[in-house]
Amino acid sequence: MTATSVSPAHPHPLPRISREVRLAGQPRGLPTAADLHIAEVPVTAPGPGEVVVRNRHFLVFPGLRTLMGDETDGVPLPPLRAGDTLFGPAVGEVVAAGEGAGLRPGAVVVHLDGWREFARLPADHCTPATLPDPVAHLSSGSAAYGALTRLAPVRDGETVFVSGAAGATGVLAGQIARLSGAGRVIGSTGSADKAERLRAEFGFDAVVVRGSAPFGDLLAKAAPEGVDVVVDTVGGEQLTATVAAARPGARIALVGALAGQLSGDRAGGSAPAEVDSYRLVVQGVSVRGYRGADHPDVPAEWEERFGGWLREGRIRFPYVALPGIDRAPAALQELIEGRHFGTVVVAL
Repeated sequence: MTATSVSPAHPHPLPRISREVRLAGQPRGLPTAADLHIAEVPVTAPGPGEVVVRNRHFLVFPGLRTLMGDETDGVPLPPLRAGDTLFGPAVGEVVAAGEGAGLRPGAVVVHLDGWREFARLPADHCTPATLPDPVAHLSSGSAAYGALTRLAPVRDGETVFVSGAAGATGVLAGQIARLSGAGRVIGSTGSADKAERLRAEFGFDAVVVRGSAPFGDLLAKAAPEGVDVVVDTVGGEQLTATVAAARPGARIALVGALAGQLSGDRAGGSAPAEVDSYRLVVQGVSVRGYRGADHPDVPAEWEERFGGWLREGRIRFPYVALPGIDRAPAALQELIEGRHFGTVVVAL
């Protein structure tokens, strides 16, 4: 049994030790489980305005690969260097609160100090969990929702293409597009099994499985009349193909660039793609990147809509929960390798 300590001001017992995941050394190419290690750190009582949170779930997300690399210019998060503890969205339970914290033990909150069992942080860095399943706060749906409401709004009956549709953002983007009035929703993925799930469980009308032929040919077959709206999480050859398939007035929203970000030949912060600029001009196509900082009103709006849709059973949030912090070092590698469907979290 883990030894515990009790703060005189806060009679809730705290463990003496917490485990957290740290970067062992800067990866050469794509990170693997060997580039991460688990360290033990002391747990101390919260000071004024602070809380200690026992994390229950934390998000595994591809942006960590960029933060570990050499191309972090313009990234709105601090880089990760050898010895640093990983971080990211997490959901947990307040187990101790300092004077004036405004949160009581037992409160379920969302914060950004994931990749550790216990987090001590300012209470105002926490947000109360309000969704039916607290893990849903770890979804990447805000970016998909923002892209489809701010950059590329869907008109009734239009055809929408979502690249990387079996990923955390893509699977929600397809459902949001349908709820927004799309007449046809097409996705792409890397396996036939994922494609079948997208069609059978998440309402995609067609799914392109990359690799069996040039991607442009596969997309043209799936969308012979072209596409009106694109939510692109991948970039690369898929972005090239969507420009070729774009109908007059099409809107392309870029919310990721995994083809470059998760390439072993790059450093995580660049994703070149060949785009036919002539077609953009003659078809009147817009291409815009979605930055959350430009749309500060979106997260709250998304949370309200998402919560309503979840309660009504109109949207599904698929996630894979990998058990235990001992599994965490391998979780990022598994995400990069595309082993899982939907959002990937570690459950503590």
